[in-house]
Amino acid sequence: MNLTLKRRLGATASAAAIAAALLGTGAGTAGAADSAHCDRAEQDIWSDGISRNVTGHRCSIPTDRNRWYTIEIDTLVRTRYKGSTPNGGVDRTETLHDRTIRCLGYTFSNGTVNWFGCPPA
Repeated sequence: MNLTLKRRLGATASAAAIAAALLGTGAGTAGAADSAHCDRAEQDIWSDGISRNVTGHRCSIPTDRNRWYTIEIDTLVRTRYKGSTPNGGVDRTETLHDRTIRCLGYTFSNGTVNWFGCPPA
C-alpha cells in the first residue's frame, strides 16, 4: 500500500472515531435539553461591572429544570450606564450578534424571560 493511501485511510478512520465519540456522548440531542434560544436580549452594564441578569424576548424555554442553562442569543443589546443606576444616564449601547451565555435560572412573565445568575462573558 502506498503512503498516500495509508494517510487517507488513517484520516478517514480518525474522523469516524471522532464522530462516533460525539454521537455516543449525545452531542446532538441529549445536551440540548438544557439549552435555550432567544431572538433578542438586553443586558445592562454599570460603571462597577456587568449585570448578571439578561432579559430575553421570543425565547424557547427548556423543558427540563437544570442547574445551568446555555442560551443562544441572535441579538444581544448591552446598555452601558455612566453610574451605578439608570439615573446616571446612558454612556453608550452596543449590539452583539450570535452570542452564547450561561445562566443559573430564569423566570417567565408576559412573554419575557428574565435570565439570572449569568456570569460576565
